[in-house]
Amino acid sequence: MTDKRTVPIKVAHVLAGAHQGGAENFYTRLVCELAVEKGFVQYAFTRAHKLRGQSFAAANVEMHAFRFGSLVHFIDHYQYRKALKNIEPDIVMTYMNRATSLTPRGGYKLVARLGHYYDIKYYKHCDYWIGITKGICDYLINAGLPADRVVHIPNFVNETESKPVPKNSFATPVNVPVLFALGRLHIHKGFDILLRALAEVDTNAVLWLAGDGPEKDNLQQLANELGIAEQVRFLGWQGDVNALMQAADLFICPSRHEGLGSIIIEAWFNQCPMVATASQGPSELITDQKNGLVTPIDDVSALAEAINTLLENPQEAKELARLGYLEYQQKYSRDGIIEQYKDFFKRITE
Repeated sequence: MTDKRTVPIKVAHVLAGAHQGGAENFYTRLVCELAVEKGFVQYAFTRAHKLRGQSFAAANVEMHAFRFGSLVHFIDHYQYRKALKNIEPDIVMTYMNRATSLTPRGGYKLVARLGHYYDIKYYKHCDYWIGITKGICDYLINAGLPADRVVHIPNFVNETESKPVPKNSFATPVNVPVLFALGRLHIHKGFDILLRALAEVDTNAVLWLAGDGPEKDNLQQLANELGIAEQVRFLGWQGDVNALMQAADLFICPSRHEGLGSIIIEAWFNQCPMVATASQGPSELITDQKNGLVTPIDDVSALAEAINTLLENPQEAKELARLGYLEYQQKYSRDGIIEQYKDFFKRITE
């Protein structure tokens, strides 16, 4: 596409998210990666966050911090909108409900990026909508949004090379299979099902569970009740997911609800064989028995059987991982996704 503009396209990215999480990590990654592209200038509008701020500073991205609080914080909202107006962006891209609902239409193209099946009421005032899966795009169109303004652009992962952590990390016994799972410890993620499946796995596998959230205490109690507490390591949030993925024998995604499942793409990039439940995103991404195994949601026995199958057949697991990596290279690489964003930004500002 020929760029007719003689000045850079200014893009403000707005996220009022949590301290940690997949959406927050991708937001930071995308803004920083776009910042190195010629013809574009990126701005970050988000809550104050030390590590996120350090990432933006390293990428020479101008960051504006706000509370993005409830409706009573009208002064904060006013200051946010004033700061947004002052930079005169060409595009404002919002992430999730709160940032979108607090961002008015203006002298810019308002783009909402949706990583889940969010309530449409927060998004109707936008000009364009990006769905990170085809399923989300179909959901938006079926809700009445104009199809010609709904765009499918997937996520990409952190492609930084990492050295695998030692397999005996986190007091893991030597020569036992390592299962890895990652995400917010929330009921939607189905980690209770994974613990129940672990109790049915034939080998004395150890589970590394990275993340934190409201279900942590319940999950620890369940592990005790199932008699598998010595097989589970609650790691908290981890910065280098790639290093953990590369050390694990299998990655498990037991979610009940998962919009895209960037963790699926991360497993493919790191060539880690995987088993996932048939929630929205993973069932769209994975071709069962080709680049991963897919089991029914909440089916403990099926999940345990799939884990046993791959642990007992390492060559099958290796082939799933190889084909998953090819899928990543073809559809989800950093360069490919960045080009899609650049083309989209140019198209809507012509």
